[in-house]
Amino acid sequence: MGGALLEELAGVVGAGNVITGDDIHPDLCHDECLTVAPSLPLAVVRPASTDEVAAVMRVATANGTPVTARGSGTGLSGAAVAGNDGLLISFDRMTAVLEIDTDNHTATVQPGVTLDQLDPMLAPLGLVYPVFPGEYSASLGGNVNTNAGGMRAVKYGVTRNHVLGLELVLADGTVMRTGGKYVKSSTGYDLTQLVVGSEGTLALVTEITIKLQPRLPHAATVLAPFATLDGVTAAVPRIVDSGIGPRVLEYIDLLTMSAMTGASNLELGIPTEVRDAALAYLVVVLESSESDRLDADVERLGMQLAELGAMDVYVLPEGAAAQIIELRERAFFLAKASGANDIVDTVVPRATIPEFMAKVSALAAETGSWIAGCGHAGDGNVHLAIFQADATLRSQVLHGIFEASAGLGGAISGEHGLGHAKRPYFLELEDPAKIDLMRRVKAAFDPDGLLNPGVMF
Repeated sequence: MGGALLEELAGVVGAGNVITGDDIHPDLCHDECLTVAPSLPLAVVRPASTDEVAAVMRVATANGTPVTARGSGTGLSGAAVAGNDGLLISFDRMTAVLEIDTDNHTATVQPGVTLDQLDPMLAPLGLVYPVFPGEYSASLGGNVNTNAGGMRAVKYGVTRNHVLGLELVLADGTVMRTGGKYVKSSTGYDLTQLVVGSEGTLALVTEITIKLQPRLPHAATVLAPFATLDGVTAAVPRIVDSGIGPRVLEYIDLLTMSAMTGASNLELGIPTEVRDAALAYLVVVLESSESDRLDADVERLGMQLAELGAMDVYVLPEGAAAQIIELRERAFFLAKASGANDIVDTVVPRATIPEFMAKVSALAAETGSWIAGCGHAGDGNVHLAIFQADATLRSQVLHGIFEASAGLGGAISGEHGLGHAKRPYFLELEDPAKIDLMRRVKAAFDPDGLLNPGVMF
């Protein structure tokens, strides 16, 4: 059966684009998740068009073979890891920017297009796709499947706020389009948004139409140390209320900031006495179309931060500003290099972050774990690096973290997704009625359960 299946696939995409055994690069056997073991798929299949993806799905369905989609493999939940009885569909040959429509402010791309490929094409046009989840090598297809967010979500929202339409291949090979170059519709179920964030369990995304924004030319980065994390999180709603519209509103705890600056020799110009007393930092990026307005907003923000209890306020020079944002975006890799045993993200209503972090501190003390954190304070998305080698204790920590976020009105994952890694916690903590409904939606799209089995359910 295996040989016949591979021959059929080779007939669709070409023998050179069906990779098996030792020819499969190890990087294709895992994503960036720290806890999901690598797995060698039956084959890696590299289609070059929607027609080829549809034909591959018809072959897979006829043979009852599971299929897992993969973009750049930058995910953090194991959702792009295929089982050894399944096919890994790699979209690394589908990397065309099909259209940039400057009148409608849209771009239409294939799923393998990466953020660092698209952005330089938009910059000369004065446009930007504003979803930057931190890893610029991430693909748009992967971003759609995980509903990626990032630091700019406080102003611009997440991936689903910018996906206008999709081309999809269903499990049986049916090709359909959802949405289009319009920003509103009251015409039936919103299938576009149903697929966004579905982690490859409902359909394969073969084309994406995204909404673009004007690229504002002026930006400034403000750093404010606080004596407590509570001080940072209490300041966040007031900054949002002020109307200055920050592009980035991030908190960084003392441990994470020390690791970031130490690893890069970054000098922020903070006096020793302030640095020694600060337990948390707030990073705010403002942007504007006019430099005078930006200067006024920065001055207003500085005064507000001082009133809200900041120990001091620093407007970072351009080089340091770019570096601290880059380091914050790469905080996962810093934690990984430091020996973190797991990296999780969870989301709570932003006003409850102090209460949530108090619960996290108690969990750390109770289990003898070390937990460092940073996060998108503006939208309540908390990222935690967990240092606990004992698997049983680590599971206890994770369960406690997710239970605490759910209890405060939040959710297990704000942007990393569930994948294989967080599925058990989801199935235990989520409303059973909702899970049952999700299972029925899954069955309608994928009745044989061939698309990314083991993810979510």
